[in-house]
Amino acid sequence: MAKLKLSKKTSTALINSLGAGVVPRVGVEHIAVGREKELKSLLQNLDDIAEGVAAFRFIIGNYGSGKSFMLQMIRNRAIEQGFVVADADLSTERRLAGSNNEGLATYRELMSHLSTKTRPDGGALVSILEGWINKIQQEVAKETNLHPHDEGFDDQVEAKIREVVQYIEDLVHGFDFGTVIISYWRGYRLDNDDLKNAALRWLRGEFNTKIEAKAALGVRVIIDDDSWFDYVKLLAKFVAEIGYKGLLILIDEAVNIYQISTTVTREKNYNRLLGMFNDTMQCKAENLGIFIGGTTKFLEDPNRGLFADQAWRRRTKESRFATQVDVQEFLGPVIRLNPLSETEILTLLQRLTEIHSTHFNYDKTLTSRELKEFTQEIVNRLGAEALLTPGEIIRDFISVLNILHHNSKIRFSELIHGSQFHPTAVGKNSGVNEDNAAEFSL
Repeated sequence: MAKLKLSKKTSTALINSLGAGVVPRVGVEHIAVGREKELKSLLQNLDDIAEGVAAFRFIIGNYGSGKSFMLQMIRNRAIEQGFVVADADLSTERRLAGSNNEGLATYRELMSHLSTKTRPDGGALVSILEGWINKIQQEVAKETNLHPHDEGFDDQVEAKIREVVQYIEDLVHGFDFGTVIISYWRGYRLDNDDLKNAALRWLRGEFNTKIEAKAALGVRVIIDDDSWFDYVKLLAKFVAEIGYKGLLILIDEAVNIYQISTTVTREKNYNRLLGMFNDTMQCKAENLGIFIGGTTKFLEDPNRGLFADQAWRRRTKESRFATQVDVQEFLGPVIRLNPLSETEILTLLQRLTEIHSTHFNYDKTLTSRELKEFTQEIVNRLGAEALLTPGEIIRDFISVLNILHHNSKIRFSELIHGSQFHPTAVGKNSGVNEDNAAEFSL
C-alpha cells in the first residue's frame, strides 16, 4: 500500500488538534468518514449561493457527532471555491442579541475571522478591499492606457468603485455602507492611514457612538446590536459584486443560546435567529449562506429549545413522511448527523493510524484485527450507542498510538484491556452533563 502523502504542517495540525480534543483547521479531508450525503447537500448550497440566492441550514447532532467537523469541512471547501467565509462560536459573551452588545460581539468575531483563499486564517478585510482596488486599477490601466500617476487615472478608478457601490445603496443601510467604502478608497488614494483605519473600524463595528463616526467618516449610523445582521447582508452583496462567489457565515455552539437561563433573553436570541432564517429563506438576502451548529436539545427541547416556539417548530420539524420510514431528508433546513456505523469508525481508526505513522515516520504497526479489538473494547466499556459518536473515542485512540510509539515494550492488547484504560465519554453513559461538556466533534 502506498504511503500516505501528508505535509509535516498538516500532520502536525491533525495530531496536535485531535490529541487535544478539538477539530483541526487543516487536513480534515483526511479524516472525513461517513458524511458524504450531508456534505454533498451543503456543497449544493454553495452552488446556489454562488448563483445569487441565500441558504440557511442547521447542522444538528449530539456532542461528538460531528457538527464542528462538518462546519470546518464546508469552510475549507468554500474558501477553496472562492467564497469569503467567517466563523464564530457562540458563548456567554457572544450571542445573537443581548442587553450588553452580545450580538455586536458576535459580529466583531465574524469580521475578525473573515477569510479568503489568500487569507485563510482570518483578518481578510484589508486584503479584500485592497485586492479589489488593485484589480480596478489594472482594469483602468488596460482600458485607458493611463498610468497610476497620470491625471484622471484616480477619477476613472473612483467611477468604477462607485458603480459597485450603487448596487448596494438601495439596501437597508446601503448608502452609509457605500459611503464608508468610498472613504476607504479615498484614504488609499491619498495615502491617508487615519481615514483608512476609520473606515475599517466602522466596517468591523468598532465605533461606539454615532458622533464619533460622523466626525471620522461623515456617516450618521454605526453598526450596533440591533443592526449587525443588516450589514452581514450588505457585506455578502458587496463581496459578490467585487468578484467573490458570496459570503458564508458559520456559527457553532448554538447550544449556548439554549443554555441562557433568562427566558426573555433566550427568546430574544431565538427571535433574532428567526429573522435571519426568514431573510435568507425569503430571498431578502443575496449570495449569503448561514450554517448553524447545534445540539439536539437546542432544536427539540419543548421547553427551552427552538421547538418551544411554534414558528420555529413549523419551520424545522421533519416531514411526517421522513419520520415514517427509515430515511433521512438532506435538503430541508435541518441536517441531522446520525451516528457512524462500526465499519465507518473502523475506517476512521485506520486513517488515524496512517496519519500517526506518517507524522512520526514509522511503519504502521496496528492491524485491522487490532483496530477491531479496540473498537469492541470501547463497545464493551461504554456501550454501542456511545461508541458511535467518534468524538468520544478519537482522543483515546490518539493517546494509545502515542503511548505505543514511545513505549515499545508495551503490547497493544495489554494496554487497551488493562484496568487503567478508561475510555473518555460524554453524555448518557459517562455521568457527564452533556449540556455543560466541552464538545469535541468529528
